[in-house]
Amino acid sequence: MDGFKKFLLQGNLVQLAVAVVIGAVFANLVTAFTEGFITPLIGIFGGIPTFNELYFEINGSRFTYGAFVDALVSFLITAAVLYFFVVMPVGKLLERFDKAEEATTRACPHCLGDVPRKATRCGQCTSELTPEAV
Repeated sequence: MDGFKKFLLQGNLVQLAVAVVIGAVFANLVTAFTEGFITPLIGIFGGIPTFNELYFEINGSRFTYGAFVDALVSFLITAAVLYFFVVMPVGKLLERFDKAEEATTRACPHCLGDVPRKATRCGQCTSELTPEAV
C-alpha cells in the first residue's frame, strides 16, 4: 500500500494530471472562442452566421460539415497558440543552453574529438594544440 501511495503522490504523476486538466479546460476555452467570435466573424463575409447548421444531404443521409469547420478552426487556433506561446519559447531557451554548452569545447583538428577550448593537448589523440581564447 505504501508503494501505491508513493506512486500516486509522485511529482511527475501530479504534474501530468494538472497538465491534462488544464489542457482540457484550454480546449473548451478555444472552442467557445471559436464558436462565439471567430465563426461569426467568418460568417459575416460568407453570409452564414454559424457553421454548425451547415449540411448537405445525399439519398436522405445528412452530412454536417459545419461542425467539422468549427472543429478545424478550433484546432488551428489551439495549434497556433501552443506553437507561438510554448514551442517557440522553449526552443529558444534550449537553443540558448546549447550555445552556452558548445562554447566551452572545440573539435581537435587531428581526430575531431571534443576538447576544452583552453587545452594545449588533445586527450584522445594526444596531439599538441594551440589554445583558443575563451
